[in-house]
Amino acid sequence: MNSLRKQRLQVVLLIMLAGVLASGLIIYMLGQNANYFYTPSQIAQGEAPQGVFLRAGGMVVEGSLLRDPDSLAVEFRVTDGNAVLVIQYRGILPDLFDEGEAAIAAGKVDQNLVLQATEVLAKHDENYMPPEVAESMSEAYLNKRKAEGYSR
Repeated sequence: MNSLRKQRLQVVLLIMLAGVLASGLIIYMLGQNANYFYTPSQIAQGEAPQGVFLRAGGMVVEGSLLRDPDSLAVEFRVTDGNAVLVIQYRGILPDLFDEGEAAIAAGKVDQNLVLQATEVLAKHDENYMPPEVAESMSEAYLNKRKAEGYSR
């Protein structure tokens, strides 16, 4: 083989190897930074991985907000209509956070199926509900109606 052709082949193979390595690294990093959304029902059924950063949300259950008087620690519950998820958070809650309203928390689920949140998001106006929460709430409502014997 001609030395010039051999050199070109080596350069092409090196460029291809670098491209494959860069693509693999990008895919790996995107997978690490993905935020997966789970409903309280999915977490209660064990579908959500423990110790992995995720988002969960629903409607904040009336009367479930408990504040520690000596710190910024709060605990509240959210529901999707089928199950209830306990969320513990240390920090200042958003101004629009309230019981009976939609909220999303980001954090990790522990072995007791409690979400240890690092961030809490609240709705931004009176008509907003996250699409995932709205979909799970409507499914829960329809399933409840079917269980009660209503056809429509």
